Amino acid sequence: MTQGLLYVISAPSGAGKTSLVNALCAGAPDLAVSVSHTTRPRRPGEVPGQDYWFVEKTEFEQMIANKAFLEYARVFDNYYGTARATVEKMLAAGLDAVLEIDWQGARQVRQLMPACVSIFILPPSRETLEQRLRCRQQDSDAVIARRMEAAISEMAHYAEYDYLIVNDDFNLALNQLRAIVQTQRLTVQRQAPRLERLIASLLG
Repeated sequence: MTQGLLYVISAPSGAGKTSLVNALCAGAPDLAVSVSHTTRPRRPGEVPGQDYWFVEKTEFEQMIANKAFLEYARVFDNYYGTARATVEKMLAAGLDAVLEIDWQGARQVRQLMPACVSIFILPPSRETLEQRLRCRQQDSDAVIARRMEAAISEMAHYAEYDYLIVNDDFNLALNQLRAIVQTQRLTVQRQAPRLERLIASLLG
């Protein structure tokens, strides 16, 4: 069985990363999001085990001590992390796994899994980004200002990634994401094992 490929996708809060990733994975049984652990409170509509695994700070820190995370970071006073066992199980089963993580986590993953494919998603402007954050109607002005500062810091790391997408037109950005996935699946390294019989018949 061909080993799955790991995709690391990052973006500032409000850039539309989660919506794009959900659309990318919809109807693609061989592509799935690795659900992260977090200590932040659950937002309305979020489902444990689907959006995040919501855990207490003490449990998260015990997992850190046990080296259970492929990556983890502290963002906005909360922890976020990706369980190593979850990702390794997905890849071993031939699934392509998607990680939605910030630049700190992406840097950790690249060090441990340099074969991963990393993608950064930008908003079309600062104004659009702030508008998207305000449309959520979940945060105060002070929190939004803090998120905007963090977004600028996050975007400064775009050059560390393999691919760069601007989410202005959602469908265009989604098609660009799909194109990246399709391109990676057509490399000789991934195609040759799948086409072993065909290649043997052509060359035999």
